[in-house]
Order: sequence, then structure tokens, then C-alpha cells
Amino acid sequence: MKITSRLMVAAMLAGSLAMSGCAYNSSSADVYTASQAQREQTVRMATVESVRAVKISSNNGQPSGLGAIGGGALGAVAGSQIGGGTGSIVTGIIGGIAGAVAGNAVENGVAMRDGLEITVRLDNGDYRAITQTATGEVFNAGDRVRLLSSGGVTRVTH
Repeated sequence: MKITSRLMVAAMLAGSLAMSGCAYNSSSADVYTASQAQREQTVRMATVESVRAVKISSNNGQPSGLGAIGGGALGAVAGSQIGGGTGSIVTGIIGGIAGAVAGNAVENGVAMRDGLEITVRLDNGDYRAITQTATGEVFNAGDRVRLLSSGGVTRVTH
């Protein structure tokens, strides 16, 4: 395989990985799916008791494998460029393994979002904790908030 062909394959894999990192399911109070729009929601008033910063994994802690595959392919191509003959094969294998580990770590890192765990006391005295993506909206203990619930999804907003 010529060097230019290898570089083209590597560039296509890198582009595919970059684009797959852009698609994620949001748990933000500001983002609605098309099926959630124009549906009635139950509204309950509550008071914020506490707020805690958390991390939300958009891949549920289960990488798709694209990071490892793409990283492995790129590492193998890069590693095979070093040395000649048997040395090229060995460095290709080592590069592939290192690339797979690095690609998996990158995929997991891209899947992490900053979130908030908001504990509230409903007006009836019950407590609820809702976790959602941090959007810049600030919640403090004592704030009056709305809980918007529909289809098992609850959002906290001012």
C-alpha cells in the first residue's frame, strides 16, 4: 500500500471519529427531542435544597468501539512507517495497540458532559433529585424552581 493511500485511509478514519463525537443524546433541560415537543407536561413547584456538580456519560460508560478501531488503525499505519521488513510489522502492531488504547480513552473523554444533580423539596414536602446537563443556568439552595415532567423525563428550570 502506498504512503498516500495509507494517509488517505487514516484521514477518513479520523474524520469519521470526529463526526461521531458530535452526535450525542442531550440530558439538558434546554434540549427537547422532536417527539417531546408539543406534549403536555406536568408542572410542579419546588425549592432547591442542594446542587452538586456531576459528570454525565452520553455513552452510558460503554464506548462504541469506534475510538479503539480508529485509533488502532491510525496507530498501525503510523507504526508501520517506522523501520523496514519485520521491524515495520512489529512497530505497526505496537502502534495499533497503542492507538487503540488512546482512541478508546479519547472516545470516553468526548462522551463526558458536565452535569448537575439538583435536590429539591416539593411543596408537599417530598424530596426529589434530578440530574441534568449543566447549561449555565445557575441553581442555588433556596431557589424556587419548576419541575417539568413528561414520559418519565423531568427537567428543572427557573
